[in-house]
Amino acid sequence: MPVIELKIPNLGESISNVTFSKWLKPDGSTVSMDEPLCEIETEKANQELSADSAGKLIWVAKEGEDLAVGALFAKIDTDAAGAAPAAPSAPATTSETPAAPQTPTAASASYAAGHPSPAAAKILQEGGVPASNVAGTGRDGRITKEDAQNAVANKSQAPAAPAAPATPAAPAAAAPNNSAFSRDDRRERMSRMRRTIAKRLVSAKNNTAMLTTFNEVDMTAVMELREKYQDAFVKKYGVKLGFMSLFAKACAKVLMEMPDVNAKIDGDDVVYHNYADISFAISTPTGLVVPPIRNVESLNFAEVELKLKELAVKARDGKLSLEEMSGGTFTITNGGVFGSLLSTPIINEPQSAILGMHSIKERPVAINGEVKIRPMMYLALSYDHRIIDGSTSVTFLVKVKNLIEDPTLLLMDL
Repeated sequence: MPVIELKIPNLGESISNVTFSKWLKPDGSTVSMDEPLCEIETEKANQELSADSAGKLIWVAKEGEDLAVGALFAKIDTDAAGAAPAAPSAPATTSETPAAPQTPTAASASYAAGHPSPAAAKILQEGGVPASNVAGTGRDGRITKEDAQNAVANKSQAPAAPAAPATPAAPAAAAPNNSAFSRDDRRERMSRMRRTIAKRLVSAKNNTAMLTTFNEVDMTAVMELREKYQDAFVKKYGVKLGFMSLFAKACAKVLMEMPDVNAKIDGDDVVYHNYADISFAISTPTGLVVPPIRNVESLNFAEVELKLKELAVKARDGKLSLEEMSGGTFTITNGGVFGSLLSTPIINEPQSAILGMHSIKERPVAINGEVKIRPMMYLALSYDHRIIDGSTSVTFLVKVKNLIEDPTLLLMDL
């Protein structure tokens, strides 16, 4: 059959609908097999769909449209792929005037301009740089995040063109300030990821008996540890020793000791995990994602830092796979990187607990009867009271606090 149909593939049991984000190839253009055609947005991540065959692309879906799994989004006329260019004729005895070079068609010119990735598109929009002015270095001329960053940086560094001397004119009345007292409204459709985040947050509030317990931790010991060994750590592993790996290892150790905090409710059953797959909240241009690092209890500090760096880069470039987004038995979120002093994090269902880290602030504290200035951080543990008792939650947080304040206990597995 010369025309084949392209349908939204099955992307996992939990995904039944997607949002058709954008076309990467113009309607009517000739495409090769496995060439990226479009981007779709699921509730977890963005994903590219490729051509199943070579031929002429025929658009069916519209950008921004919601489609069910199995829905038709494009067609490919495979007969167009078999139309080979005519063989050159034998040279004639009479000379002919060379043909003028052809002007690129609108479709080919549009594609040559490049198509930004989701992260690149956001950077270009915020930087005020049109995508048509950027030369993409990615596959098939795709504009990558780095291309967008360089374009915005070059724009900000470019010197302004000298203004031509203006002819003096009679003074005119000042133009009205259109932004003053503006009452304009702007309506934008929520992205699928944002809609999913909203739905899950409301579900967590409505379907769990969520409570939060607080404590504070003296960060002196871990800050001294990082300062003393940071250079050697970077030299050996190629990555910095951050606070996140220390908290992750502390939480993993305590999770193995207190299985209730690492469990989940499934109907009338409680499912206990003998491993600590810790999810980490990562902010991206399209929303918050929480990919897990698996078996944190069995990894060393460097392995946690390297994996976390890998996930963060993929998340911000929109390249996390569905498998990398799935699972997790416990979550850590760090609002301190945005300046948060204290908050109550919301449980990441179906997990039963989440640890919130916050800003480190120097505060006066009483130590052995003396007032001293110490770098302090507030910790918050939100938990599902249906499965975790108050005493269990407090004990968990105290154990984590003790391991951070005396990391020797963590290193010696005491």
